[in-house]
Amino acid sequence: MKIFVIGSGGREHAIVWKIVRSKRVTKIFCAPGNAGIASLAECVDIPVDNIAALADFAQKNAVDLTVVGPELPLTLGIVDLFASRGLRIFGPSKAAAVLEASKVFSKELMKKYAIPTAQSRIFNLSADAREYLGEISFPVVIKADGLCAGKGVIIAEDRAAAEKAITDILDKKMFGAAGKEIVIEEFLRGEEVSVLAFSDGETVRVMPPSQDHKRIFDGDKGPNTGGMGVYSPVSVIQDSDIPRIEKEILLPTVQAMKKEGRRYVGVLYAGLMITAKGPKVLEYNVRFGDPETQAVLPRIANDLVDLIEHTVSGTLDKVRIEVSPEAAVCVVAASGGYPGDFKKGLPIVGLDAAAKLPGATVFHAGTKSEDGRIVTAGGRVLGVTAVGKDLRAAIDRAYEACSKISFDGIYYRKDIGKKGLKRMTNDQLSNVKQGK
Repeated sequence: MKIFVIGSGGREHAIVWKIVRSKRVTKIFCAPGNAGIASLAECVDIPVDNIAALADFAQKNAVDLTVVGPELPLTLGIVDLFASRGLRIFGPSKAAAVLEASKVFSKELMKKYAIPTAQSRIFNLSADAREYLGEISFPVVIKADGLCAGKGVIIAEDRAAAEKAITDILDKKMFGAAGKEIVIEEFLRGEEVSVLAFSDGETVRVMPPSQDHKRIFDGDKGPNTGGMGVYSPVSVIQDSDIPRIEKEILLPTVQAMKKEGRRYVGVLYAGLMITAKGPKVLEYNVRFGDPETQAVLPRIANDLVDLIEHTVSGTLDKVRIEVSPEAAVCVVAASGGYPGDFKKGLPIVGLDAAAKLPGATVFHAGTKSEDGRIVTAGGRVLGVTAVGKDLRAAIDRAYEACSKISFDGIYYRKDIGKKGLKRMTNDQLSNVKQGK
């Protein structure tokens, strides 16, 4: 089979890395790819938003299956275009991708079909939104409706911060058309968990849950980023909780989308808050997460191509996801200054030494080849990933691999997975006290 992967980040490197392991695959293309992906696939210089050129390439090269990484081409209708040309492609249609493209749509869907989520109100006039602030308690969460590259969610600790967010989004148009409407919702307390599942429009198959670390600094301090690291499994969710999440959230979402005439095929990503009253949806994404994919795929024993084909063919009920008991940890190495301004073109050294460590894999995100060297080309540069017999072993190996890599200004958090390690230790102590 010839496989075509769309995207250029750490998520796409992990997808290509997993696809390479399929005995059914003879050739992999990736557009546009990065320096790490180039060692596994033929990179093609086509931007992810040029969906017509991507479809032309797939046709010309007799691609058997295309896998879409980022959300942008999905929201532009790449799946519809490929399907109209008789090309097999993995991902939701444009009509289904609205689940991520519009927070207003997703909130209204959850309310209509009683899917657990935070209480909320929707506004398009700043005066109405400011008046509503007098009826609620703080903190609150204010979200721009559309895609804002991960920057459209603001946690307002007090009324002044909330009024500023409303003014910035609705009046000053800081997010342009993506901010024509906002969602103001209650602040949920608990722990965030990412749960990804394959969906063929009828059946869902849940991947191992993971926990992302979105803030830039240790201890979850500082501004939000695209994700500074992730680990799996997470003890805040037990195996016994998965059927409940599937029954109360994932399946109802897929069924709701079908009733709305938006059959959902692809990866359904539910960002959940595990509250005292159970799991509630914070947001949906319509694709593999980044960096979640870098820790989740190494734990899946199945052939990824098989899982994708069953999803596209509507036969997901015939397969089960096999999960390794090993733990996986991904530490993101970022450019100095990220998520603000940062330098590019800085040489990276130590990649081979890190990759030689047993159980370690270095996924490239913001990298490119230049004059025979691999250099930085983005804010999140690498996803240094390791698997181990348990979470402690995976953390130690991931940070050992990080210590082998350097570039000017390299920055990474030192506490990825530590909260899970601490929680598991506390659980173990509790079990001992209870005689378990």
